[in-house]
Amino acid sequence: MDSSTARKQLVKHLRGGEAFMAIDDFIDQMDFKMLGKRPEGLPYSFYELFYHIRYAQKDILDFCVSGTYKTPNWPDDYWPGSLAPKNATAWEKLKSDYFKEREEFASFILNENNDLLRPVKNGKDKTLLRELMLVVQHTAYHTGQLLLISRLLGVYSARNS
Repeated sequence: MDSSTARKQLVKHLRGGEAFMAIDDFIDQMDFKMLGKRPEGLPYSFYELFYHIRYAQKDILDFCVSGTYKTPNWPDDYWPGSLAPKNATAWEKLKSDYFKEREEFASFILNENNDLLRPVKNGKDKTLLRELMLVVQHTAYHTGQLLLISRLLGVYSARNS
């Protein structure tokens, strides 16, 4: 397999839909009024979890490319300060930012000038491939949780998957 083909396959995993459902396939089914509800027994809402996915993805992208990267505070910066977005505009911006940044990461991966096996800008021993896999795994893990939350809230049924 050549490098270009491998990079395209990696980007497919980044976008989801290979081994796990892509967020794109169900996020807009979530009713805005349900975003801040925590199903019984779960410590987070759909909004909190999606915010976390987006923040981690953005942090890793910045870690790979930024000349002014600053390590965020764990766990405080990675989780929102509220159960739900302030308003529908804030929710739409969060979704838009997530998809825009995911495509920025995809473009960075697809760029043959970015060596997948060399350390990234802010990592002495952390390669671009490692950081990409971290985003893929993290997103996959939490995407399953998003689906579970939406099912528990009655928004997304098992028949839809």
